[in-house]
Amino acid sequence: MVRVNYLKKVFLIISGSLSLGIGILGIFLPLIPTTPMLLLAAACYIRSSERLYNWLITNKYFGPYIRNYREGKGILLKAKVIGVSTIWISMLYTIFFVVPLLFVKLLLALIAAYFSWFILKQKTLDKAQVSIHTNINKPISEQTHINKI
Repeated sequence: MVRVNYLKKVFLIISGSLSLGIGILGIFLPLIPTTPMLLLAAACYIRSSERLYNWLITNKYFGPYIRNYREGKGILLKAKVIGVSTIWISMLYTIFFVVPLLFVKLLLALIAAYFSWFILKQKTLDKAQVSIHTNINKPISEQTHINKI
């Protein structure tokens, strides 16, 4: 039984780390969803490593993504504008200059439209609502957002 728990812990740490890596790529590559990958990393870490979870949730770059989304606050207007703009700039470039097949061009346009819709349908977060220190100083077992994963 101990070996099974150890293997589960290792699997979750590896899965969380892969999700984190993909989430980081998503910051720079518009078609890779950043927030869902960071949420998956947090879910894996909370079940396997308190230290990794606390590092992720308090990280100055990734923590706000996770906290604001999980608390239902939404996405900053600046992030929405940058996200949607980046999606369309990269997709339009790809559609007009890279991909020769009409079917693939249409598929890329539909993907861009879907992700734009998904981003725009999220609540717009006011700068005054930005979560910076939610539950950071509490032990992991006392944090209120754990059950929302």
